[in-house]
Amino acid sequence: MLIAVVSLSVMGAVFGLGLGLAARFFHVERDGVEAEIEAMMPGTNCGQCGFPGCAGAAEALIAGNAPATCCPPGGLQLAEALAARLGLALDAGAVQIQVPRIAEVREEICIGCTKCFKSCPTDAVLGAVKQIHSVIREACTGCAKCEEVCPTGAIDLAPVPVTQQTWVWPKPVSA
Repeated sequence: MLIAVVSLSVMGAVFGLGLGLAARFFHVERDGVEAEIEAMMPGTNCGQCGFPGCAGAAEALIAGNAPATCCPPGGLQLAEALAARLGLALDAGAVQIQVPRIAEVREEICIGCTKCFKSCPTDAVLGAVKQIHSVIREACTGCAKCEEVCPTGAIDLAPVPVTQQTWVWPKPVSA
């Protein structure tokens, strides 16, 4: 028993040291602008922009493959900040001002097919095969991927209900 414990401890130390050295040796420095743009993004990695997360969107913005208005959750404020940082022209009419939305399941027509469950990137949909599904409000990013795949149309995106926890003082309108 003592030999097994010692040998596993030695193997763990050797492999940990090897991984630590590999991490230092193969470390890739990120572009400072890309890291700055990614930090400006909401960080939800919802995929509403069509890119794999906020890092993919930041990379596409820098490469010129995406407009400054590519992030729907960021809205007009993020689009203006990205355009100012990257020196891009901004078409403010292309930005749809949206309130935050979350998915809601209409239980009377949910058939329990689990397509929404499998497509949710944040695991906000709960349910099982042939069971009614529900959405965890705190985990839903409003990406609408579940709404697209629902065969019965049981999922709709609705504005986040205003409660003491979600209410935000409106920003003043600049004159």
